[in-house]
Parts: sequence; C-alpha cells; structure tokens
Amino acid sequence: MGEKHLSSQFDLELNAVSSRIMELGGVVESQIDLAISALASFSPGMADEVILRETRVNQLEIDIDQELTNVIARRQPTARDLRLLIAISKTTTNLERVGDEAVKIARMVKSISSSGAPKALPATELKIASNLADRLIRDALDALARLDVEAAARILREDDLIDAEFGGFVRKLITYMMEDPRTISASLDLLFIAKAIERIGDHAKNIAEFVIYIVKGADIRHASMEQVNAVLR
Repeated sequence: MGEKHLSSQFDLELNAVSSRIMELGGVVESQIDLAISALASFSPGMADEVILRETRVNQLEIDIDQELTNVIARRQPTARDLRLLIAISKTTTNLERVGDEAVKIARMVKSISSSGAPKALPATELKIASNLADRLIRDALDALARLDVEAAARILREDDLIDAEFGGFVRKLITYMMEDPRTISASLDLLFIAKAIERIGDHAKNIAEFVIYIVKGADIRHASMEQVNAVLR
C-alpha cells in the first residue's frame, strides 16, 4: 500500500499500520461470516462467538489509532502520505462499526432463537443481501490494499443492490406481520438484522470512497456517480 520513500523506516511504519488494518479487517470479516451462519441456522453458539470477537476488534482499533498518532508525530507526512494515514484512520472506525453491526445481528439471532419464533419467517431471504455485504467489505479491503480506484468505484455502484434488497425485505416483513400478529416481535428483530446488513454495505462504500481520496485527492463523499466518474477520468 503506497509508494517507496527515502526513509526506509517510514516505509516499515506504513507497512506495519497497513498490516494491522488488514488484521482488523480479517477479524471483522470473520464476525460477518459467523453472524450470517448464525442467522441461517439460528445458532446461539455461533452468535456468542461473534460477540466474543468484539473485544479483539475494539483493541485493534485502539492499537491502530495509537500507531497512526505515533507515525504522524514522528514523520509529519505531507500530501498523499497524510491522505493515506487519514484514510486508514477512517477505515479503522468503519471496520469497528461493521463489527458492531455483526454483533447486533448476533444478538438479534439469539433473541429470535430464545423466543421460539415461527420458522416460517423469511430469515433465509436475507442471505443474498448478507452475502453481498460480506463481499463488498472484502472487496473494499482489497481495493484499499492495492489502491485500486476502479475496484472502489465498482463497490460504490453495487451498494445500491443492498439498498434494493433491504427495501424488498421490509415490504415482505410487513406482509408477514399483517397476516400473523404473532410474528411481530421476531419480525422486528429481523428488520434490525436487515438494517445492520444494509449498514455494513454503507461502511464498505465509505472505505471505497477513502481509496479514491488517497489516490485522486478528491473527497467524493455525498457525490453522485456521475461526479465520481468525472474524478476517475
């Protein structure tokens, strides 16, 4: 990640920070995978494992922030290096929040499981959106590692797919609740899960925007796809 510098020590420090962010990403990805599996099987055990990994995510966030502070204080980076460090800091925050969303999913799974909710609820229909969110996070981290703006732009376009899945799922849940009021409590839990999945997609989009910020020096938050494409040209 990034270019070679005159100071080999600076390169080592940047590589160390980059490795830590990828380590954090790996833990968060494992949380998402476990949360999805817990949802598919309504497994409290898998849900507990997601929650347990939150401690590791939080500690990595603290460690990365400290390393970034030390690098900035020692090296006083400019231009692209400073953008890289800022983007890593923001990516760290987004990944920690992805972990929080995975924990929310796990807790909702435990709630549904303990309530003995009807198995007819459309939990499996969240699979497409959850798998897409998982892939977007993985692709966003890969784009960050390679500073690949084209891959980042693809993530921005695909985030709309999760939003569409979320909208369709909400409509289906409303139908279930209207037809059988006994499903209201568990359906609301599923609604929170769907929202958490949508938020994971949003965080992947944020990371993709940071990649473009590093490479192009343009802040494209809140920009339309037409404006993003203009930056990339």
